[in-house]
Amino acid sequence: MQILEAGLKEAVKFDRSRTFAPLRRFCPTYRVSSLDSIDPNVLWDMSYRAILLDVDNTLIPWKGMKFPDTTMDWIAKCREVGLKLCIVSNTRNKPRLKLLSEKLGIPHAEGPMKPGRAAFVDAMRITGVPSEATIMVGDQLFTDVWGANRLGIASIWVTPMAKREFFGTKFSRLAERMITRLLKRHAE
Repeated sequence: MQILEAGLKEAVKFDRSRTFAPLRRFCPTYRVSSLDSIDPNVLWDMSYRAILLDVDNTLIPWKGMKFPDTTMDWIAKCREVGLKLCIVSNTRNKPRLKLLSEKLGIPHAEGPMKPGRAAFVDAMRITGVPSEATIMVGDQLFTDVWGANRLGIASIWVTPMAKREFFGTKFSRLAERMITRLLKRHAE
């Protein structure tokens, strides 16, 4: 892995070709500390035209209803640049997802849970942007990154906004830590 010199602030870029083959499905394209480390202008310059967004612990703390100002500012910058946005979430609370989607003015994809392909395909249909010009931003390797990789979509893995999260996610975080160590070892 190597530090990206310019663009995504403090981003770590992974080289999937140097990653141990069984781990490639979990290998993000980039790793950043927070959403506001991502410069929408840089994504545009890198030829991305759409961003697929996870909700919980990426845009808003888990189960939250009020978006942080940093999230709202970042969304506004994405719009200014001309990036198309679509939410791809695993929340089971569909009324909450609909309300959050409306608050942001961003459509949300329908389909089975990530890492299944259907929601990603629906999101690309909504944005009208093909996989090679789309990037997924999310906080989980086993849903956001793996799902994006299944369709050839680049991904940015962000650090979760808060420690509080779904009980089942806590178990996947343990596995994420192990995989992260292996990714670093095989990518360097």
